[in-house]
Amino acid sequence: MTLSILDLAPISSGKSAADALRNSIDLARRAEAAGYRRYWLAEHHFAPGVASSAPAVLIALIAAATTTIRVGSGAVQLGHQTPLSVVEQFGLIDALHPGRIDLGIGRSGRRRAELAAATPPAEPPQARTVDGLLIPPPFDFSRLAKHPHLAHHATLLQQPGAQTPDFAGQIDDVLAFLAGAHEAHAVPGEGADVEVWILGSGGGQSAQVAGERGLPFAAGYHVSPSSVLEAVEAYREAFKPSDDLAEPYVIVSADVVVAETEARARELASPYALWVRSIRTGAGAMRFPTPAEAAAHEWSREDVELVKDRVDTQFTGTPEQVVARLRTLRRVTGADELLVTTITHDHDDRARSYELLAEAWDRP
Repeated sequence: MTLSILDLAPISSGKSAADALRNSIDLARRAEAAGYRRYWLAEHHFAPGVASSAPAVLIALIAAATTTIRVGSGAVQLGHQTPLSVVEQFGLIDALHPGRIDLGIGRSGRRRAELAAATPPAEPPQARTVDGLLIPPPFDFSRLAKHPHLAHHATLLQQPGAQTPDFAGQIDDVLAFLAGAHEAHAVPGEGADVEVWILGSGGGQSAQVAGERGLPFAAGYHVSPSSVLEAVEAYREAFKPSDDLAEPYVIVSADVVVAETEARARELASPYALWVRSIRTGAGAMRFPTPAEAAAHEWSREDVELVKDRVDTQFTGTPEQVVARLRTLRRVTGADELLVTTITHDHDDRARSYELLAEAWDRP
């Protein structure tokens, strides 16, 4: 199977974090039965509607509840932890579930600072279609990165006065600890059979580091659809073969909602825009609303523009419709795998979406 899952452990309106975590464990078991290749957990903080704040803990719980599916992070934010602590955490999980753990790593803190300092282009690019794949104009993350809530949150995620080291050096430390080539020894962790991934949203340092070190790379079409082609191209151009990887290996993510009918899929996906709005206004992901709750929101033109790139690139419909769009995404990006993320208010609808997709994916 060349489909994998990214789970945020979403909390629905009227539900608790405990409900969300139990749902994630249930979904992982159902994903394994459906044949998905990987089950990755995101890292989010200060979000009322997301329960995946400690991915290593949740990975351990899900690995214990499954037997064959690979389980990993999408991604651990290295700006908030030291390479040693990350290797120890994932080495501990690998000790009990050897050969099944993926360590996906993101830049986080330094990336936020770069976004806050960025200057939007005088004339933003227009939406374009590349061989059937929509590439929307880039979202201006600089305004969101400057939000006072996010600045305050950043201080809570690190010790006072701490500064995030260069990302490339951090990755080198992670690899050295795992290989036993560091002057200090990570126990557990040293010698762990952990697959290291780099996650990125553009053609910057994450793509460069992944390519230069011969690591697999995950590009976020669902987070930053405007720059997905730039990201995979930069990674491939920078790629150098390593002991573990002879050729570039890319996974690309997509937001997906599948149902038996297009109308039902659109109904299930209808709260998505309001949920994205809550993130992009700096409030943090809200508890995922019901379609009726979402319909009550009065949308301004500014609201619509705020979420347009994410809404327009969500793949929603019947299994056949969504599979066709996913195959386009895979063809245009040259992805080796696709990483699918689905959020609906009702857990059974979400699980059914994944099951319908898996059933349709391998049909001729």
